[in-house]
Amino acid sequence: MANRVISGFKETAKTIAGAARPWSEFLDLSALNFPSSVSDATTRVTQNLTHFQINYSIILYFLLAFSLITRPIAILAFIAVGLAWYFLYFAREESLEIFGFSVNDSVVTAFLAGLTMASLVSTGVWFRAFTTVGFGVLIVILHATLRGTDDLVTDDLESTYGAMLSTVADDNGGARGDYSGL
Repeated sequence: MANRVISGFKETAKTIAGAARPWSEFLDLSALNFPSSVSDATTRVTQNLTHFQINYSIILYFLLAFSLITRPIAILAFIAVGLAWYFLYFAREESLEIFGFSVNDSVVTAFLAGLTMASLVSTGVWFRAFTTVGFGVLIVILHATLRGTDDLVTDDLESTYGAMLSTVADDNGGARGDYSGL
């Protein structure tokens, strides 16, 4: 059991690390410039949030962890809450069953969100966590607005339009099916 849990954590860490974009691409200072219009800024934010979502999540996580480092009881509480999220939501593949009843994912999510809020309030760090996350979101939005998107390479699966933009039929048939140009 312990080996399975540890290997699950390792797989999750490898998946997250593999999904993160290279930090050299994320921190490329030559790609920073002001957007030319509000629509350009909106497009940049949308594309950068999609492209760098794991990097932004890692930054927010470490900002929150750093802000809680002075409160050891809060760190222990959030380790427990993090483990609850991992085992009850992320690590399971089949439906959660309690006393023979299948529990819907939305119920599990609501329970875990309530548990997270209760741990924030009971440890007395809710205001610190709230301001830290707010500051982190401000940094993320600022970076996403200033980071140009001309040099970003995205594949069709990452696009909000999926495979519709694909010019070649893939295993799924693509949006164009078997159509070929004249």
